Amino acid sequence: MKHRQIVILTVTMTVFTWSGVMVAAGQTPAAAALAPALAITLQQIVHTARTHGAPRPPAPAAAAAEEDDAP
Repeated sequence: MKHRQIVILTVTMTVFTWSGVMVAAGQTPAAAALAPALAITLQQIVHTARTHGAPRPPAPAAAAAEEDDAP
């Protein structure tokens, strides 16, 4: 596993474990109030994991220059 994957997994598990601890301790209303923040955290983690792993498409100017050089 890459270092970034380990960090993402650790942060995700920490956030959701903390939520479970709050529910187990009887703080269900507090955990429910944090649900939108948890959803945004998950969304940001997924977005970061997907966008940083994908290769960037070539810039339009670079692609046009390559076409001009073709024999």
